Amino acid sequence: MLGLGEAGSLIAGDLAEAGATVRGWDPARPEGPPGVAVAADDEEAVRGAGAVLSINSAAVALDAARSVAGALAPGTLFADLNTAAPGLKRAIAEVVAAGGADFADVALLRPVPGRGVRTPSLVSGPGAERFAALLRGYGMPVTSVGPEPGAASARKLARSVFTKGQAAAIAEALEAAERLGVRDWLAQDIVQTLTDADEAFFRRALEGSVRHAARRADEMAAAVAMVEELGLEPRISSAARAWLEALAAERAGR
Repeated sequence: MLGLGEAGSLIAGDLAEAGATVRGWDPARPEGPPGVAVAADDEEAVRGAGAVLSINSAAVALDAARSVAGALAPGTLFADLNTAAPGLKRAIAEVVAAGGADFADVALLRPVPGRGVRTPSLVSGPGAERFAALLRGYGMPVTSVGPEPGAASARKLARSVFTKGQAAAIAEALEAAERLGVRDWLAQDIVQTLTDADEAFFRRALEGSVRHAARRADEMAAAVAMVEELGLEPRISSAARAWLEALAAERAGR
């Protein structure tokens, strides 16, 4: 296990508890979870391993792979579990493949705390099926999405546009509601809206925005003005208005 932060430690600990022999290394953490042997360095951690799981951060993922590439035995499974752009996953795949290792691009779809090794994931790349077979044996719900490195991460990042965008919209709305003195009301309304959401809600959000783009753009222009009057920066409101205005212009040009 390359990386013994929160996610890495939880997954490594679960694997060890389930009977796997696990070695870990993290330059910032001299101790690992129970059952996980901490190596002296990253090369020692991967040497002789049947599978290497890299879970640190996208910023160091490529350097982590380069650092251990020479110590990977041919046929080793190298799985990168970091949230990174597809292009970076492909670059990591090239680094580990040069020494004969099998690369797996893994996208964790839910927060690891509370789930550990049972975190649902997608996997792609030449080593996808090997990773899926191995980790399913330890309880991870894994879905293989093909042999291309980056395919799993691309799906996760497309989902992130929604999940993180939704969080940003909620935060901006609640910040405005706080200044209006109605934060609790809006928070309850948002929770109820999300609780009641179904496929019909999903379709209305998309189809209704196209059909009523001009009217909704005007509504968001008013929302932008209000947010600005409250002394806030309407980042999400302005983006929504711009999107609706583009839809309205496209619809008018048909």
